[in-house]
Amino acid sequence: MTERKSFGEELEAADDRPVARTTAPSLAELWTRRIARRGFLSGAGKAALLASVAPSILSLAACGETTEATPDAIFGFGDVPRGVDGDHHVAAGHDADILIRWGEPLLKNAPDFNIRGQSAAAQLGQFGYNNDYIGFIPLPYGSNASDRGLLCVHHEYTNDDLIHPGYPADDPAGFYTRGIVEISMAAHGGTIVEVSRGENGKWSVVRDSEYNRRLTPLSTVMVLSGPAAGHPRLQTNEDASGRRVMGTFNNCAGGITPWGTWLMSEENINFYFMGENADAGEAVNHERMGVPGSRSYPWGYFHKRFDISREPREPNRFGWVVEVDPLDPASTPVKRTALGRFKHEGCENALTKDGRLAVYMGDDQAFEYLYKFVSAAEVSDDRAANASLLDEGTLYVARFEEDGTGKWMPLVHGQNGIDEANGFSSQADVVIEARRAADILGATPLDRPEDVTPNDATGKIYVALTNSKEREKTDAVNPRAGNLWGQIVELTPDGGDHASEHFVWTMLVKCGDPMFPAIGAEWHPETGRDNWFACPDNMAVDPKGRLWVATDQGSGWNAASGSADGLYALATIGEKRGLARRIFRAPVGAEVCGPCFTPDGTTLFLAVQHPGADGTKNFKGFERASTFEDPATRWPDFAPDMPPRPSIVVITARNGGPVGG
Repeated sequence: MTERKSFGEELEAADDRPVARTTAPSLAELWTRRIARRGFLSGAGKAALLASVAPSILSLAACGETTEATPDAIFGFGDVPRGVDGDHHVAAGHDADILIRWGEPLLKNAPDFNIRGQSAAAQLGQFGYNNDYIGFIPLPYGSNASDRGLLCVHHEYTNDDLIHPGYPADDPAGFYTRGIVEISMAAHGGTIVEVSRGENGKWSVVRDSEYNRRLTPLSTVMVLSGPAAGHPRLQTNEDASGRRVMGTFNNCAGGITPWGTWLMSEENINFYFMGENADAGEAVNHERMGVPGSRSYPWGYFHKRFDISREPREPNRFGWVVEVDPLDPASTPVKRTALGRFKHEGCENALTKDGRLAVYMGDDQAFEYLYKFVSAAEVSDDRAANASLLDEGTLYVARFEEDGTGKWMPLVHGQNGIDEANGFSSQADVVIEARRAADILGATPLDRPEDVTPNDATGKIYVALTNSKEREKTDAVNPRAGNLWGQIVELTPDGGDHASEHFVWTMLVKCGDPMFPAIGAEWHPETGRDNWFACPDNMAVDPKGRLWVATDQGSGWNAASGSADGLYALATIGEKRGLARRIFRAPVGAEVCGPCFTPDGTTLFLAVQHPGADGTKNFKGFERASTFEDPATRWPDFAPDMPPRPSIVVITARNGGPVGG
């Protein structure tokens, strides 16, 4: 009998399975072709290519040529050795303190956490589960404060098998009640929490702060705006207007806008829907988004909106970017449909040269695409004037070319086959079915595009392609079949302008063990055995302009690296380009995500998600599935009656200086 997968393993498997369709050549195939042309680059053709491509594009593809410089002491910390155990580890000279755990009370009158007496009502006032993205907004607003601020945290999903005592090892359908389902719903969504740094240098939660807030699919009314708002395809029996929706879920990486709002991404929304589709007109759309999921959360048994036999258009109300104002606890979150509907990972953003906002987004599934949105209007210094900035602009999808160039193709109704003949009657249809519109334009399918991070210090954009186990055909930007390790792609916008529709691209690193040539990894040669990594996921840039990479190997960590996930500093310029060093290692079964620095760089907030969950059958000495009663680790409490709890970690340097030196 095939053993049942955990919730996390099911989500991971869904990300790895591509949606079957005809696509343009993938990035791996393009990179392979491009490397084969290295001989051309060393000959007469090199001058012609250099005339049209920025020099940085040749950094790995043509022997690392660069004119940029980097200090010798790029990393001011020693590495954390490879390994896997039940605890976390941080580099010498640093502390890694637990800031807040799943279930800790946030709101006034919220009860203390009681693992044997959970309820949805209690969870709505407590910190949610599986903390992912973290954003930091200094307080007071408009300051550059690094000792007080708001954390904006995503709660991606729940590992119900680690949350509830008595969860069955076989088919769990009969285990669920309305109460258990609503505990899970209340643990999803997001948290806004005020934090402050005391005179002793330690951070703590400001309990009962006026800013503290939970946003969940059980309790938070949101509105829809932009081209799809009010469209019949968003209208349901519960909401005939097509403009109001209850909550958000499966929120992964995100972003903070220049005016201090929080962008929440909705990723694997298909897992929350069940039943047989009752609307034939949505069949192709649902199939392209994987609705319903192969193993859905059973919410539809108790909330009919998650049953597509009764509400077939409800899935169209999820898969968006949600804008939240953390500074106004009474504000209504807004789903910005102009940014498109797909499995969103990341909403990091940057200003264009003329002052507009460019938002970069990955679609985290095998062979999906890279997107950006550019606002029509400029960002205003008047915060209120930006209230609807993200409702008008142009949504683009990326196409990579073999010669190292690329272009952003506009997803605009009436252009390039995105028209009535192909089933798009308006821009509303385009954004609802952004994936299918991108198919028509021949966008480049990627190895699970996750976080996309602009670096203001260098003008580059970094794209984490985490892996693609199912890949068979390769191309330049997805260069390996059966890719267990992933890669990071570097984009340079034409003219250094995020509004440009053209860019050049190269590989920053190809992940995996450099000691085995067959893997095809590419690192700086000084990257040692303890510091290469696999499966890049979330990224952040610190105030010094250094790139930091968090990894998520999922249940395949044993095959990908043999070590637990961690956080790494990665050099991007100069002679040390491609050099990595680990500063933090997670406990077994956890991924590391959401790295976020204070403005002065002296504090790093880091999310440790689903500890004790992934790949525990390969954990030597444990070698079995992790459960509530028998977990692979009880991190971070290590109490005999407490299961593992997702938590936010605060990393600081003991000398009071910047994290990482």
